[in-house]
Amino acid sequence: MSADHVDVDAMGQAIRAGDRAVLARAITLVESRKPDHQARAAKLVQALLPFTGKAIRVGVTGVPGVGKSTTIDALGSHLSAKGHRVAVLAVDPSSSRTGGSILGDKTRMARLSMDRTAFIRPSPSSGTLGGVAARTRETMLLCEAAGFDVILVETVGIGQSETAVSDMTDFFLVLMLPGAGDELQGIKKGVLELADMIAVNKSDGDNRPRAMAAAGEYRAALHIVQPSSTLWSPPVVLISGLTGEGLEDLWDRIVDHRRRLDAAGEVATRRGRQQVRWMWAILEDRFRSRLTGDPAVRARLRELEGEVSQGALSPSLAAADLAGLLGV
Repeated sequence: MSADHVDVDAMGQAIRAGDRAVLARAITLVESRKPDHQARAAKLVQALLPFTGKAIRVGVTGVPGVGKSTTIDALGSHLSAKGHRVAVLAVDPSSSRTGGSILGDKTRMARLSMDRTAFIRPSPSSGTLGGVAARTRETMLLCEAAGFDVILVETVGIGQSETAVSDMTDFFLVLMLPGAGDELQGIKKGVLELADMIAVNKSDGDNRPRAMAAAGEYRAALHIVQPSSTLWSPPVVLISGLTGEGLEDLWDRIVDHRRRLDAAGEVATRRGRQQVRWMWAILEDRFRSRLTGDPAVRARLRELEGEVSQGALSPSLAAADLAGLLGV
């Protein structure tokens, strides 16, 4: 059934029954930029909302080459073997330039992509980061309604993508490399402030001594950061995505974090704040779509950009002109 002829009620029932093909079509509907598709997607998400919220949502980030995909593949397979149903979502703000790579995602997660109890989905390949994040949130809810109880959200971009992923998850995992020196210098304080755990990956074999030294440096770095919750001090652990070493301990700590914060009501409070930020992200994305979607507004936008860049018009007056065109 095409997105233009969607029975939203039937789609919702099929998703709740665990129909993966329908789930994939529903995510495509959510990602669509067509107004009528967006209206159907909003209705679908609203109908499924009561059946969401029970999954553990984990954000995963790390420097290039740290082994995010290998670690997610190993962790997801480990959790699947324990009876969990795992969904992996990717947020890539650079995909509007690179085109994204669904085949690349699946190749890098070879075991998980073959697991019928797991589901891998990249972010939409266009739009602003706010828009991508909003679509990823909706995809996350659809996956939860389909029965996936662990959602792993991978940020494969840089900069604001970490904040976007942190704003849609319960736990934010930062992967780092052995050999703290250069890597420690490259850690942004903002990323440390978001981290609920630092995991030093590739800590197997000859890398072990360097990994232990790096872990000490990262623990020292965390002391200068205010934890996001008084109930949790971010630990530093050693893991190997290649061998699976340390993944059991890593997951136990994530579950412990969820248990502590859930008991204090902090998970519900945090998710409530995230829902509000989600609303604003969607609103901002729709305003941006109006700016680029209406030919008359788009033409006037180009004129105003030229006047502002030449110093003939102040940015505030240009913004007021555009707001007037949009009726705001």
